[in-house]
Amino acid sequence: MQIKQTPQETGGTVVRSDGACEVQYAEVTPETIRILVHSFYGTLRQQPHLGEIFEKRLGGRWPEHLEKMERFWQSVLLKNGTYKGKPVPEHLKLKEVVSSDYGDWLDVFRPVAREIFVPDVAEEIIAIAERIAQSLWLATFGFAGSTPPAELFTEQA
Repeated sequence: MQIKQTPQETGGTVVRSDGACEVQYAEVTPETIRILVHSFYGTLRQQPHLGEIFEKRLGGRWPEHLEKMERFWQSVLLKNGTYKGKPVPEHLKLKEVVSSDYGDWLDVFRPVAREIFVPDVAEEIIAIAERIAQSLWLATFGFAGSTPPAELFTEQA
């Protein structure tokens, strides 16, 4: 197993070459967001259905997309305003996306966030991701008075 970064570079956390953390982060920073984004999309690309959707849209443009997603998550989690895009219109263009894809997206996101961050931080990030998924689902598939599917809400213990 190769180490991608030294513990000193990551504030005491060792990141394996496969992107997995051996120690979880307790703080959200641009660097930990970068690790989250790259780990998440690395995992997502391996998923048969979602991976195909993303590859069809982003083939050859992954570095650009990952950079954009780092800015998006920095804007959301750090409130630093680095992302200037409009996610809803972009997602409305994805005609191949079906309702259940938002739940599938969260099924990939949740464990990645829980692997990278300590539990309380991971759950805060997951709650934000769920609200984003719910909002995008409502914009894409919702109608007046509709409620997003249960899969878009935190699982009950």
